[in-house]
Amino acid sequence: MPSKTRKPKAAQALPTIPKELLDQFVNGPMSAEAVNAASMAFKKALIERALGAELTHHLGYGAGADKPSEGKNHRNGTSGKTVLTEDGPLRIEVPRDRTGSFEPLLVPKHERRFTGIDDKIVAMYARGMTVREIQGFLAEQYGTEVSPDLISSVSLALCASPP
Repeated sequence: MPSKTRKPKAAQALPTIPKELLDQFVNGPMSAEAVNAASMAFKKALIERALGAELTHHLGYGAGADKPSEGKNHRNGTSGKTVLTEDGPLRIEVPRDRTGSFEPLLVPKHERRFTGIDDKIVAMYARGMTVREIQGFLAEQYGTEVSPDLISSVSLALCASPP
């Protein structure tokens, strides 16, 4: 009886990182610690950018844009928070709003563990899932109810190039 041989799974395609960005992190040989530090810095930037997109969605206007005349709530700085990631503790700055009504979904208030939902949103978006399909998946798997607009805002913020 012939044996069944399994073909190895194809590696997941990762996004291409521009050479210019890598040049900012790499200036010569790097140790494992330096690679980890660069990875953590990139993760911190992605998390903070996604949180900023969540606050923009909550307030209804972007950072630096004119505040709507009927809106009484606005940005009110940031608060530091240490979250535990797969790679160790990471200090992030969480944006605040004036009324305290902003409830971040990526790293909820009082949560200290970062579950990597942003990576999952970007991965699902990159694989061609629609915003509604991502919304359904997050609700089914994590019990997290998010609006399609929020998923779109976060995925655009994470996929867009920095200003």
